[in-house]
Amino acid sequence: MPYYYGGFYFDRTYWLVLIGALISLAASGMLKSAYAKYRQVYCRSGMTGAEAAQRLLHSQGIYDVQVHPVRGELSDHYNIRERSVGLSGDIYSGRSLASVGIAAHECGHAVQHSQGYVPIQIRDAVAPVANIGCSLAMPIFILGLIFSMPALLKVGILLFSLAALFQILTLPIEFNASKRGMRMLVENGILAEDELPGVRRVLTAAAMTYVAALAATLLQLLRLIILAGGRRNDD
Repeated sequence: MPYYYGGFYFDRTYWLVLIGALISLAASGMLKSAYAKYRQVYCRSGMTGAEAAQRLLHSQGIYDVQVHPVRGELSDHYNIRERSVGLSGDIYSGRSLASVGIAAHECGHAVQHSQGYVPIQIRDAVAPVANIGCSLAMPIFILGLIFSMPALLKVGILLFSLAALFQILTLPIEFNASKRGMRMLVENGILAEDELPGVRRVLTAAAMTYVAALAATLLQLLRLIILAGGRRNDD
């Protein structure tokens, strides 16, 4: 709902965006703090992230997934199309709890894909539609505001909801990948049980960034609903 005070434009729903940004910043800070601490704690097995990833993949009978270094910090990922695990420099060559933990998490995604994990199949089926919805939602919603067209406002909200749905579907996949990764690390003798708490802290902090992103998206969705409701009231 827009208001004018002393000639200045003010929209009270901006607070929702600000809250979402603060939540995301807090989650990012938590991850950086955990990573900074446990990248200094070396795993007793002495394995690098790349070596751990290769052993974990082979232990699950996966030999067609390549492990390679990628640029950036904490840019680690599993690429389904290319069948590859990309590890950032410190993770690829590092011998810390953070390195092997994050590498194991990405291997967890590879195992999910290899075993036909149903949630990841559903998420991947929704992804193309969610991407289209995310790119079109705001332009359509803004046009609805400009031209006072309730139908466009509803379409914009519906399309933006697809982005939220995608993030909701992503959460259990991320937590499951971490669970798989930690279990495989112990089963393959890469980490001892008493080393798991440090890895768990890093992976939990990483998962919280996904939770924060979902919270920010839901707050933005609430903002769109409030704006659409305010425009209907104005009409």
